[in-house]
Amino acid sequence: MSILDSLKAKAKADKKTIVLPESMDKRTYEAAEKILKEGIANLVIIGTPEEIAENGKGYDISGATIVDPFNDPNKQKYIDKFVELRSKKGVTAEMAQKMMEEDYMYYACLMCKCGDADGAVSGACHSTGNTIRPALQLLKTKPGISSVSGFFLMEVPDCEFGDNGIFVFADCAVNPEIDAPKLAEIAGLSAESFKAFTGGEPIVAMLSFSSKGSAKSDSVTMVADAVKMAQERFPQYNIDGELQLDAAIVPNVGASKAPGSPVAGKANTLVFPSLEAGNIGYKLVQRLAKAEAYGPVLQGLSMPVNDLSRGCFADDIVGVVTMTAVQAQLAD
Repeated sequence: MSILDSLKAKAKADKKTIVLPESMDKRTYEAAEKILKEGIANLVIIGTPEEIAENGKGYDISGATIVDPFNDPNKQKYIDKFVELRSKKGVTAEMAQKMMEEDYMYYACLMCKCGDADGAVSGACHSTGNTIRPALQLLKTKPGISSVSGFFLMEVPDCEFGDNGIFVFADCAVNPEIDAPKLAEIAGLSAESFKAFTGGEPIVAMLSFSSKGSAKSDSVTMVADAVKMAQERFPQYNIDGELQLDAAIVPNVGASKAPGSPVAGKANTLVFPSLEAGNIGYKLVQRLAKAEAYGPVLQGLSMPVNDLSRGCFADDIVGVVTMTAVQAQLAD
């Protein structure tokens, strides 16, 4: 059974309500039909009757709840909540209504905030920024967490490394600017995500082109500092570094390059030193090793909201909705 199949089984056992705000994209309906048929989650699709009729033609979405953002009886409740949350930023009721009608992601986040949904998935035809911005403004980060990051759950076929080929890679999607405190936070959140999605024990390697001081540079120092911060802040998790990739996952290389490290040669959670490295790394593994890359999944938000690639297929949406539903279970 693949990791996604096990996550689908978990999602079905305690169905959550996930909002899909991209009613202007046909992939939304193809994915929704599959999700509803498999019983993975309850779905809300935000859109006007015209948008639903035009883009959903030919797909059976009869099991979904359709919310018209112009004629929803709950609309005033959401406008009031928007103003309550953002009035200090100058948002009036008129502005809130306009933003909700022009950008359905705001509507989706308000449904989550008001308890009418458990999570949201967007990004098939919107940028990552357009997905994350409403979530940060309305849902905010978890208490004690300073920023959002993105991970991929990687499933590498015929792989002896990691957790039988299962890895978390982070941050591969969100933060172009990184420093030691943020990197340490990503390490802790990624450990939490690995445990939540796989049920296994996270073994976290903070990656670099250096292993335990074998090279010197400002970037190596930054990772080494982040390791110390992560170990102090998240003592419940097994985190170590800085480690080169081979030292992190290959047992004999780890023993040679980082003797005595509790992580070297055994890592299943890889924290990259920059967004460039993370994004390139997951795509290399996905394409060259023919790995499944589920995500990006956002971590650090108070409620589950997840982003899609604009090049995604309907099955990718199914996978991200599945993971969002599992995240929602863990938030209960």
